[in-house]
Amino acid sequence: MSDSPVDPPADKAAADDEPRHDPGGLDAARAVAARLRVAIRRPSAGRRPSRGDSELSGAYPDGRDPASLGSLVDKLVHESGWQTDVAVHGVFARWADIVGLEVASHCTPQSFDQASLTVRTDSTAWATQLKLLAPDVIRRLNEELGHDTVHFMKVLGPEAPSWRRGGRSVRDGRGPRDTYG
Repeated sequence: MSDSPVDPPADKAAADDEPRHDPGGLDAARAVAARLRVAIRRPSAGRRPSRGDSELSGAYPDGRDPASLGSLVDKLVHESGWQTDVAVHGVFARWADIVGLEVASHCTPQSFDQASLTVRTDSTAWATQLKLLAPDVIRRLNEELGHDTVHFMKVLGPEAPSWRRGGRSVRDGRGPRDTYG
């Protein structure tokens, strides 16, 4: 007996018509890798793809990477068409920086609708002053928001007091008539 391995009979090797190799080696690893590639590309029907079925993550950013909150909000604003509204409300927040501290202490922006800004003042004198400053304010707002965003500025004076309730109201009547008489 020799120390060499026993060879199968020659007629059996000829009947198989396959070359002899070790099935646990490199060829087996290549076959497993090829089967995995096919399974990843085509998940079996009736089975929900799991994390292992998708493409592997790489060094470059893709859609599955975590995103910052700011970029997600920007994407939502852009997809919803809210760019102008968000910009206008940003201007409302920075009103004192745009019109100046003195003017901002006497007037506040109320609303923005269809290129028209409504501003409320605390006195009729400031309402008149702001009407005179309206072209400059509109120019500054358009510099901040973009060209032709604001076309018109409506200036409102202070709200008149209501006499419907309180010490000067008359029950079941039309109210005090001689107060301003």
